[in-house]
Amino acid sequence: MQISLLKSKLHQASVTSARPDYSGSLSIDQNLMEAAGILHHEKILVGNITNGERFETYCIPADHGSGEIGLNGAAAHKGKAGDLLVIMTFINLNPEEAAVWEPRLVLVSNSNLNHEIIKSPQ
Repeated sequence: MQISLLKSKLHQASVTSARPDYSGSLSIDQNLMEAAGILHHEKILVGNITNGERFETYCIPADHGSGEIGLNGAAAHKGKAGDLLVIMTFINLNPEEAAVWEPRLVLVSNSNLNHEIIKSPQ
């Protein structure tokens, strides 16, 4: 049996662009991806704090230090620049692993240029 748990979360990331003509995905500053342990092309669940929209997509890296959080393709219709997002990844674990699992939680601030890891696996 496998249990799906939160792997990581970027909390209060600010949308910097919405490009419906792009092929799809959410572009994320590589500094934030690394802080949260999110991989290139990893499936993500996105919650828009500003408007209540929720959607699944995958992430692609934006330039290190760019602060970019870009809604691309169909995702561009789920928000606009300035909206605040929660970006989540999940992991499947067996019950023994799940009993001791701790997700990585990253609080984003200052136009996505600063972040604080508020909880991290041991």
